[in-house]
Amino acid sequence: MEPETIKALIRRTHEVILAHAEELTDLDQAIGDGDHGINMKRGFDAIAAAADAIAELPCGKALEKAGMTLVMSVGGASGPLYGSLLMAMGKAMPEAPDSVGDIAKAFQAGVEAVMKRGKSEGGEKTMLEVLLPVATSLKDAGALDIGVLRKTADAGLASTKDMKATKGRASFLGERSIGHLDPGARSSALLIHAVCDVIEGK
Repeated sequence: MEPETIKALIRRTHEVILAHAEELTDLDQAIGDGDHGINMKRGFDAIAAAADAIAELPCGKALEKAGMTLVMSVGGASGPLYGSLLMAMGKAMPEAPDSVGDIAKAFQAGVEAVMKRGKSEGGEKTMLEVLLPVATSLKDAGALDIGVLRKTADAGLASTKDMKATKGRASFLGERSIGHLDPGARSSALLIHAVCDVIEGK
């Protein structure tokens, strides 16, 4: 992956998180600690500040560096979870990925790292409601279909509204967590869209 592409990915994901930080905080105030937007902004500010250094690395190493940056700069659950996602993806990514299969395997490794770190699985009203179906879409795809990835992420996010949270701070609310979108699923969907934007050249 070319340095300019890595910079574009960093720039676009940063823009999206900045634009939606207040929304993420509002969602988290409803069912969590209320710090998800603040933490995500802090983490992606740090990645953006290190963009030049990250972009000079091979794709896998760049993902690992970005993940470590999140872990080192973000408190709460989002830093370790998103950091684990990116670091595991980086370790599983070939130096020069050249197929959907390469991306799918790396993304699956990242999702499995999130599951392990969070001791969680699908159906518990977390970011996994977006990440797991996107991983399946990538695995099943013969070619990269951006439209399918966007719709899959959106459907996963929407599914969290009617779920009862059984993991994290939201689980303390029990039935009262029903009717709210999960903030981690929302940030995951936003980031999937941001990556799709770069792939489409937007």
